[in-house]
Amino acid sequence: MRIYNTLSRRKEEFKPLEEGKVKMYVCGPTVYNLIHIGNARPMIVFDTVRRYLEYKGYDVNYVSNFTDVDDKIIKKANEEGVSAEEISTRYIAECKKDMEGMNIKPATTHPLATQEIGGMIDMIQTLIDKGYAYVVNGTVYYRTRKFAEYGKLSKKNIDDLEAGHRDEAHSLKVTGEDEKEDPLDFVLWKPKKEGEPSWPSPWSDGRPGWHIECSVMSKKYLADEIDIHAGGEDLIFPHHENEIAQSEAANGVPFSKYWMHNAFLNIDNKKMSKSLGNFFTVRDISKEYDLEVLRFFMLSAHYRNPVNFSHDLMESAKNGLDRILTAVDNLRHLSENAKDVPMTEDEKKIIASIDDIYKKFEDSMDDDFNTADAISAIFELVKLANSNSSSDNSKEYIDTLMKKITTLTDILGLKTDKKEEMLDEDIEALIAERQQARKDKNFARADEIRDELLAKGIVLKDTREGVRWSRA
Repeated sequence: MRIYNTLSRRKEEFKPLEEGKVKMYVCGPTVYNLIHIGNARPMIVFDTVRRYLEYKGYDVNYVSNFTDVDDKIIKKANEEGVSAEEISTRYIAECKKDMEGMNIKPATTHPLATQEIGGMIDMIQTLIDKGYAYVVNGTVYYRTRKFAEYGKLSKKNIDDLEAGHRDEAHSLKVTGEDEKEDPLDFVLWKPKKEGEPSWPSPWSDGRPGWHIECSVMSKKYLADEIDIHAGGEDLIFPHHENEIAQSEAANGVPFSKYWMHNAFLNIDNKKMSKSLGNFFTVRDISKEYDLEVLRFFMLSAHYRNPVNFSHDLMESAKNGLDRILTAVDNLRHLSENAKDVPMTEDEKKIIASIDDIYKKFEDSMDDDFNTADAISAIFELVKLANSNSSSDNSKEYIDTLMKKITTLTDILGLKTDKKEEMLDEDIEALIAERQQARKDKNFARADEIRDELLAKGIVLKDTREGVRWSRA
């Protein structure tokens, strides 16, 4: 199995540090709002990597954090007049709902930055003791130049970086904000401002810098040295570069053996941004599509290629996924009425021929997790099942065919069990209950009913004429 390693810029044979075990850290979202479809891509991609490693027999310790203290969270809390903790707790719950919709397995551990402050203070102290960090007026900075290999992940040259910082440094000197020994140094700890959450430390009451958080959580829940560190390519610099500098200076061992990064997501060939009005949350998408479709769409491209999101591409992903689900559904119906007799020789031959398709699937996944080619192998299997199954076949044969498909769809995290169709009158009854709840100002119950219907594939639209509903 070969993985493209951002550190070496080439595909390398995957050999875990400890036989049969994989320690994997994936940078999670900053929870100040509903997650957007850009956040969804690494979640889906690396969940699939984990599932394939587990299919190959590895015991995977999968850690993915929530950044629950951050400027954006504090800003949102101040806007709403609530605590930062209330904002992060709310959006972690919403994020978990979306992750469930995309069929993302919960991590072995989902650490929260705010619960690991003690470890961060310890690591910062170690860096100060080793001469890699210094304190100015309660702020702790990392001495970037002291780490000889700085830039090895992003392939950035420290002198080029410095040239870019010179103008910035000049303007800071003029405003008297220049406390750093070197413009390239970055913050490990910062003193609190009025109205911000803070923690006591030897240097000041304040909070950690973002980069130190992941270094500490990775060390605590995995080890000083891990197998795979992953995230979106926007994190390569400065976040992952700074993590390497901190962790390797503090722990004295390489931080991660393999670095994996997924490419960006564009919307109709443009970068997603609020200013362009092409910003979609996962929740927005769920109003129009089952989130399984979003997952299938994301896996239809190689994770290192930019992916272009558009309505047409989502429609074709929906049709592709439907082809697989319909095939499994047909087999399920055939199985219910099939004769319980042993497989015939012809049936055994067809089942044996599936080994070639499995090999294609595994070869694709072994080649840097090429999910696009792996999906082609599933389509081949679906075609074979569609053209070689009928009411004349034995139950054993039909069930084996079905199992062969679902084993592969499971690896990609695609659920093949059809949602039970709700009866129209049951839907109408719930809508009536929701209307009553809204009249009674019981908005929590009204939202609950909407979510319950959405989970069953029923989309509500409030119009002037009343509530309209449709099946997603």
